[in-house]
Amino acid sequence: MANRSCVIRLSRYKNALNRLKALNFVRVFSDNLADAAGVTAAQVRKDFSLFGITGNRRGGYKVDELSDQLNKILGKDQLQEVIVIGMGNIGKALLHYGGLEKSGIKIAAGFDIDPAKFDPDGQPPVLPLDDLLSVVQKRGLVLGVLAVPDYAAQQVLELMLSAGIKGVLNFAPICLKAPEGCIVNNINLESELENLIYFVNAANNEK
Repeated sequence: MANRSCVIRLSRYKNALNRLKALNFVRVFSDNLADAAGVTAAQVRKDFSLFGITGNRRGGYKVDELSDQLNKILGKDQLQEVIVIGMGNIGKALLHYGGLEKSGIKIAAGFDIDPAKFDPDGQPPVLPLDDLLSVVQKRGLVLGVLAVPDYAAQQVLELMLSAGIKGVLNFAPICLKAPEGCIVNNINLESELENLIYFVNAANNEK
């Protein structure tokens, strides 16, 4: 199984290929993808070799074929449906962000405990958290986004798992550990910004 860093690079290669396809490129070389992902050409070839992707030293990779292979590896060869729990600022922004469908990701429904936020006829609908189990099981969903306050995050995560969710992107400001049978990716915006601030200040101090 590839590690997280490798999968992130595959996503960058895929995005680079999309740009090249828009420019009518037919073939691409590992050097081109390396520049786009900020790695070496040797790293590109090593990443591809993990998945049996081979190119031609003289001819490189066919853009269409490579794009199809990466989409299949990343699960983007078919529409992936996701739920969002927590209709605060982050949850609402994700719910109405139209760019996801271009990447083969569809928000199936949002959930909250506040009746004032319910919108069962919305596109996508916002439903009571009590409906989570039935929606997930009826539609066979396995992916979810958690955007609730930190004090509620663990309890809601357990609800998601019991409903059948297998992968969670966690925006709650608390690091949740992945129990057996589930993958949790924690996104802490405050920590990311602090990291960014540090390196910007460090770079300025070196001048």
